[in-house]
This record gives sequence, C-alpha cells and structure tokens, in this order.
Amino acid sequence: MNGAESLVRTLVGGGVNVCFANPGTSEMHFVAALDRVEGMRCVLGLFEGVVTGAADGYGRMSEGPAATLLHLGPGMANGLANIHNANKASTPMVNIVGDHATYHRRYDAPLTTDIETAARPFSRWVKTSPDARSVAADGAAAIAAARTPPGQIATLILPADTAWNDGSGPVEVAPASAPAVVSSEAVAGAARVLRSGESCLLLVTGRALRQHGLDLAGRIAAKTGARLMAQGSNARTQRGRGRVPVDRIPYVVDQAVKVLDGLKHVILVGSKMPVAFFAYPDKPSLLTPPDAVGHVLARPEEDLIGALEALAEEVGALSTPAPVKNGPPPAPATGAVTPEALGISLGALIPEHAIVVDEAVTTGRGFFAPTLSAAPHDWLSNMGGSIGIGMPLATGAAVACPDRKVICLEGDGSGMYTLQALWTQAREGLDVTTLLFSNRSYAILRGELANVGAGNPGRKALDMLDLGHPDLDWVGLARAMGVPGGRVTTMEAFNDRFTEALTTPGPYLVEVVL
Repeated sequence: MNGAESLVRTLVGGGVNVCFANPGTSEMHFVAALDRVEGMRCVLGLFEGVVTGAADGYGRMSEGPAATLLHLGPGMANGLANIHNANKASTPMVNIVGDHATYHRRYDAPLTTDIETAARPFSRWVKTSPDARSVAADGAAAIAAARTPPGQIATLILPADTAWNDGSGPVEVAPASAPAVVSSEAVAGAARVLRSGESCLLLVTGRALRQHGLDLAGRIAAKTGARLMAQGSNARTQRGRGRVPVDRIPYVVDQAVKVLDGLKHVILVGSKMPVAFFAYPDKPSLLTPPDAVGHVLARPEEDLIGALEALAEEVGALSTPAPVKNGPPPAPATGAVTPEALGISLGALIPEHAIVVDEAVTTGRGFFAPTLSAAPHDWLSNMGGSIGIGMPLATGAAVACPDRKVICLEGDGSGMYTLQALWTQAREGLDVTTLLFSNRSYAILRGELANVGAGNPGRKALDMLDLGHPDLDWVGLARAMGVPGGRVTTMEAFNDRFTEALTTPGPYLVEVVL
C-alpha cells in the first residue's frame, strides 16, 4: 500500500468521506487511490475557489470536515480566498495540497513554490509529510486538527514521492475533542452585568445561533431586559417561524453606531466586539460607544450552549417562555422588481427546511427582516468578506444535505468569480436554486466610493464599477454549464419562476434584472 492509499484509507476511517478536488500531475497517485478505496465521494470543481468554497458549505452543514485536493502552490493560491472565508467561519476542512517530489524541489521547476509559507496565514495547522511512511499519521493529525473546536483549517502538503512510495497503511484518528467548559466566574460576571440595570447587549454567533442556543438566549433577554443580536455575518443561523428572531449588527457604520448607541455592556457569546468592515475617514472602527465594556461569557472554542444554559439558570430564565416568531409569512410582492419586494417574496416562498446561502451583497442587504416569518430555514453568510463564495458554498451545502432545497442569493459581480460552481451542480445533480440579482455593477462599491471620501468619480472610476458593455447573459452562462434557467423583470414573473425552481429537482438559475 503506497502513501496515497494509506492517506485515503485514513481519511475514510476518520469520517472524511467527501473530497472536493481539482487535481494535477503531482496528485495522480492520490487520484488513483480513490479508485481502490470505497467510501470516498469525489466531487470535481473546475476552479479551486469552487473546491474550497464547496468544502466550506459542506463543513458548515455536516459539522465535519470534507477534504480538498489542490494542485501545488498555484492551485492552492486559486482557492485561498474561500479558505480565508472558511477560516473566519471556523469551518472544519482538510486540504491536501500536492507538491513536487522531495528530490525534485531543488531544481526549481516552473510550479515550485513555498506552499507552507503561503498556507500558514489561512490555516491553523500546516505540515509537509517528509516521507511515505509518515503520510497516514499526518493525515490523522490533520483530521484531528480540523475537528478542534470550534473547527479549523488543516493543510497537509503531499510531495509526489510520499504518495507513490510504500506507506504505513491507515492510521486511526483520535476522537474529536469536546469544546471547553466555560468558567463559573464568566457566568457569574455576565449575570452581574445583566442584573445591573444598565443597557446590555447579548451578542451571539456560532452554535448559539442554532435553535436551542437561540431559545436560551431569547429566554435570558426576555427575563433580564437585555437586547439580543448576532454578529453582522454568521456561519449558520437557524431562523423562521417557531424560532427566536435575532437581528444582526448592520454593515453600514452609521446605521450600526445608531443601533448600538447607549449601550453600556456587551456580553460576548463566541463573538467579538463589533467593528467596522473597513476603516473610513472620520468614522469609528469600534461600533459600540466608547465607554461600552465587553464581557466574555464564552470564547469561540468553548461550549456556547453550555454557557447559555448556565447563564439562563443563574438569572432564573429557564422557565421564561422563549420569544419565538409565530406570525404568518407575507404575501408575495407584485409589481416592479426592487430589493424590498424581493425580500417580501422570499419571506413568502422560502420552503420549510431550506438552506439559504446569502451573497446578495447590495441587493440583499434588506432581505433579513422580511424573511423572519418565512418557513423554518438555515441562513449561511460570508464570514470572511471575500466575494465569490455564494455558489460554491451552496454546492457544498447541497452535497451535505441532499434532502434539502438550497437557495443561493447571488450578486452578478460576485457570481462571476466562481460561476464554474454551476457546472459542478449540474454534474452532481444538486438541488440548488440560484437567484442571480443582476444590477450590472459592483453596486456596493459605488456607495463605498462615497463613504471613503474619494471625491466626485469620473468616467474612469465609474467604469471600474460597471458590469455592462457588454451585459452578462446569466441565463446563457447557466445553460452553457448545464443548468436551466430564466430571466425575470417583474415580481409576478419572479414569483412564478422561483416557485417553478423550488418544485423542480436539480439546479436552476433565475436571473433577476434590477
């Protein structure tokens, strides 16, 4: 058994049974090993950003790592933007990156790079296997690292000769470690703040945004009078009717400052103190009032649910009814296509147990509120801010949850980064409906141009933000990738097409012209 087969058997034995791949020559022995080992599903992506983004979506929904297979340093570099996003989302992921044979590196062949140095800013664990006998043990260590709470990126670099030489056979993977229990001092401190009578915010993220966590946080807020909010971006939020509603810190600095005005205390449940996405002239980086104090109830690697249970007991909130949302969904909107109307129709039409992947950027900024009364669903956001995550994230979520409809809310500018994901969706028959919002511009950057005080833009500047001349034909692009679709220009047509897509198995794209 060579090193590659030893590694694949270790991955499968350790519960890693999906590999999103874009291989090259140095990975061919790993590819060949996939034929000899049962239990590993292989999903091909035509660009490494699709591969790594899909592994992120899979990890968020399965709560276990997928593997990626990437071709040397340049292949990994193509996937780093979505590895960055996954790292910020604390998604478990095992990257297998091929490299030149150990004896070939000194010749500085065209694809030679320092892969370890490139990987380290985006990974919590990085190692190059020194020989074939070490590969399986290194793979087991990578899985263990990826599963370390709250979830980590592990990158294992596999020189070609460590794959083809004789390996050790599979190695058993250590059981996943449990998250650390929060201290009684942290619970008591948070309780004191909640009893102080001063304005207090309970700021949650991570597993605290699952239904049980939100129930607990909602009870605590209802009992103590604290406000309850989530970070601006979150890996996975369970929301809709029958669940405790939670709003997010706004993206726009002025809005966020206004929302948080008057706060004296912020209790952090896996979250950080709210900060602006970017620096702007004459605007604050920290969004809370200058005298507001942060109190850590639980760090990201700690047991967020256990922390909320302990805090609820400490403040006597366990018997307080959870303030769930039970209002009826809105009726679908009609008339002209606007962001507001789209949000209303989404709230009306999102099906039960759907997975919503949000990269709608400017168009979707107001979608969160009107979907609070939608059927129960999961909402996945871009945690790292690097665009091009939406369609790959939806692809991975659909692989993880084949029995659930996935809805991808995608902007046209972001979509062009990784539209190859549509091909993978078609090839795998994945049940993903992509709503492609076509405003033919990088609309968010038009606002940012003003926010940073760049003056009155001229034609050169505006051309850098314009996606017209020629206009993108998203229905044609989808069809070329094997995905059917249609274009809509009214809300009536949107409602019809979206309903058709939801009732049609497999991938479908609706281009929404704004």
